Amino acid sequence: MYAAVLRHCHATRRDRCRLASMHGLIKHRSAGIVVVRRLNGEWCFLLLRAYRNWDFPKGLIEPGEKPLAAAVRETGEETGLTDLDFRWGTESIDTEMYGDHKVVSFYLAQTRQEQVVLPVNPELGHPEHNEHRWVTYTEAQPLLPPRLQTILCWAHKTLTDGA
Repeated sequence: MYAAVLRHCHATRRDRCRLASMHGLIKHRSAGIVVVRRLNGEWCFLLLRAYRNWDFPKGLIEPGEKPLAAAVRETGEETGLTDLDFRWGTESIDTEMYGDHKVVSFYLAQTRQEQVVLPVNPELGHPEHNEHRWVTYTEAQPLLPPRLQTILCWAHKTLTDGA
């Protein structure tokens, strides 16, 4: 039943995004990566906090840039992670439109890197994020906003189906 609901949610979201895109409602396209690592025998997700908001690494797609390339670039810029293994493929999932007509495409990748670096953004003069955490699926659920719950469920399902 859960898989059927998840498939229905994804189809509905894709349809809404296609429809919004056809009508020019999507103003901002971003891409990011749900980064995971094995810690103490279970999958943990990398979350970044900016102010009170938790999220996955992501950022705007630059003109002419492919979404996957943008996701890899942004993850490296925001976390210092360069060891990204797309062992589950390069299929992505989109968020529902939010904020100022923004949609984010997320990919799933594993890293073996332990150290996460939150570098200073030269444009801001300070790091984009205040904190990072490696958290389990259960720990991530209350931290992430509603728009990312489907993304988290998709990643968790992919991890548990392929474990």
